[in-house]
Formats: sequence, structure tokens, C-alpha cells
Amino acid sequence: MSDVLAVNKNATAPGPARRSYSAQMLREVYLKFGARIGLAWIGVLVLVAVFAPFLANSHPLLVSEGGTRHSPLLRALTAADVSLLVILAAVLVLSFLRVAFRYKVLAFTVIALTSSLASYFLISPPQLTIYEQYREAETAGRYDWIVRTPIAYSPKDYQRDAGETGLQAPLSDPARPHLMGTDENGADVLSRMIHASRIALGIGFVATGIALVIGVFIGGLMGYFSGVVDMIGMRLVETFEAVPTLFLLLTFVAFFGANLYMMMVIIGLTGWTGYTRFVRAEFLKLRQQEFVQAAVACGLPLRSILFRHMLPNGIAPILVGASFGVASAILAEATLSFLGLGLVDDPSWGQMLNQAVQAATFNWWMAAFPGGAIFLTVFAYNLIGEAMRDAIDPYLKKTA
Repeated sequence: MSDVLAVNKNATAPGPARRSYSAQMLREVYLKFGARIGLAWIGVLVLVAVFAPFLANSHPLLVSEGGTRHSPLLRALTAADVSLLVILAAVLVLSFLRVAFRYKVLAFTVIALTSSLASYFLISPPQLTIYEQYREAETAGRYDWIVRTPIAYSPKDYQRDAGETGLQAPLSDPARPHLMGTDENGADVLSRMIHASRIALGIGFVATGIALVIGVFIGGLMGYFSGVVDMIGMRLVETFEAVPTLFLLLTFVAFFGANLYMMMVIIGLTGWTGYTRFVRAEFLKLRQQEFVQAAVACGLPLRSILFRHMLPNGIAPILVGASFGVASAILAEATLSFLGLGLVDDPSWGQMLNQAVQAATFNWWMAAFPGGAIFLTVFAYNLIGEAMRDAIDPYLKKTA
């Protein structure tokens, strides 16, 4: 009797939890050294982009004037600054919650949209900013004490109070030390580098997100229905693949001026074809699987079959393409800025590279630091993409 109970106990004992295919793939990606380096660099960039106002700003963090303490930096925060802080906090909180992934995505979307709209309508920073007032007040002794950010210069602080400013090599002026020098307008290069990380990450993630949504939707319909739907979809894919993205961007910038959101939309609307091909191929393979046929026999709605049952099993190749797509979007914006057709007022890595070649003499710091940031960021995404490709393709897995 005891032997029977022992056998039954062993039979009903819970075994080790089995990971899903996506979880197993992500685990294999994280185990690769190159992918960890890439993820670490992207993580640092995200933190720098979110906390950019607290890292490089001419507005002091805290001052005491006549016994009264106040924070000029907090009053100068923009709607984008507050939205990014709320979004990062939401990501950290949701990552620790034990709920289904789709609910996390839904909650994140609601929080991101709500915080963005609320910040846009409720936060109104000063329209006219005079950065020199804090340095002049400190020199005049009006402050009891002052706490500044690690880099005490805003990206648009051209330091007019210092007289004639312009290109300065790193640490060339002991009175106003600049770790990465200044640009042709006298702005601190390190401050502009920090704030330009927002442009690089924003255009990469948003443009790739737009392309992913369009590609997954169209590719899913093509792969599931095939036949006439697949034929029409492939003609549409071929049409958009024939559109040169860079020349289209140049045309829009020439007619309507440089606009970051327009760049994101154009790159997203012209970059979805690759994701469509990936999703179509995966869905053509999955549509004959037993679990899909069972879902159809149970009468589940089409959206549930496509996006709840088929997409999680075919998402891995899409993630590989997305990692390379983010890098391509960053390069596209940097190329436009380097040609002088990118953003005018906001700092950009490509814009700083353009200043390096426009000057009469070669200013190495204007080429080395922005160029190195572009290279490292694109290289990091490529490392992640290579690791994902090795993880999902048994023929490309590297032997230990």
C-alpha cells in the first residue's frame, strides 16, 4: 500500500515549470555576452534620456535665497520630462507585477497616454528662459547656497554672459570647464549629447513601434487567409518596398521643414514591409498547427486566433527584425541631421557631426563624441539582434 501511495505521490508531484518559447529565447539571448553588453548600453541610454534634465541643466536643483528655498529646475520641467519619468516608473512597477503580459501592455498604454495628455494640459514651463540669471545672481552673492546638476549647462545655454563664445576644446578654459568642449554656438557638448539621447531613442522606438503594428496586422492577415488576401498584400508590400525612405524624408523636410514626429511617422510607414514578411511566413506555418485548428473549431473570434494564439508563437523572428529596425531609424535621423536637414533647435548627434565638418578647421571633439555615441548605439542593437537570431535559429547557434 505504501508503495502505491509513493508512486501516486510522485506522479502528482508538480514538475519544474516549463518556460514558453519566447521566455526560453530571451533567456538564451541574455546568456550571450554580446547581448548583455548591448542591453547594458541601451539601459544606460534610457536612464540618461529620462533623467537628462537632472543631469545637465543650467537651472539649479535647489537654491536658498534670503532664507527661502526653491527649485528652479522643477519649475522649468516640460511636459515631456514629466511624462518620461511617469512612464519609467510605470515600467518598473509593472515589471514586478505577476499578471498576464497583455494586461501589462494594456496598463502601460493607458498610463503612457494619460500621463502624456495630463502633462501637456497641466504643465506650462516658462516660455522665456534666461540661463545667465542664475550665474549672475550667484556671482553677486544673492544666494545663500546653491545645488547644481552634475553638468551645470543646458543644451541651449550659449553662455552669452561669458562674452564671445564659440568652439572650445575639452577642458581648455579653466574658468568654465567643459568635459567635452563646446560647439560653434558656445553650448556645452556633453549637455547636448545627454539631451540628444532622447532624440535617438525616441525616433528609434516610436518609428519601429509604428512599423511593427502595421507589419504584424497586415502580415497576420496575409499569412492566415493566404490566397487572394496574400496576393494583394504582397503587391502592397512590393509597392512600399520600392519607396526610398531617405529620399522621401528629404522631400518632406524640404517642403514642410524638419519635424521629429513627421520623421517618426515616415520611417514607420515605410519600414513595415520587413515585419510583414516575417509575420506572414510564421503564420503560414502556424495556420496548419493543431492548436490553431482547435481554436477555429471552438468558434473563437479572428482577433483572438491571430493575436492571442498565433502571434505569441511567431513573435521571435519579429523581435530580431525590430532590433535592427531601431538601429536603422537612428541612422536615418542621424543622416538627415548630418546633411543639415534634421532638427534645427533640438540637439541631435547627427547635427553635432555636421558642425564638425562645417568649420574651417577639424574639431575632433565634435566628431569623436557624437560619432562614437551613434556607433555604440547602433552596434548595441546589432549585438542584440545577432543574439536573438542565434537563439531562434538552430543552424546559426554558436557552439560553446
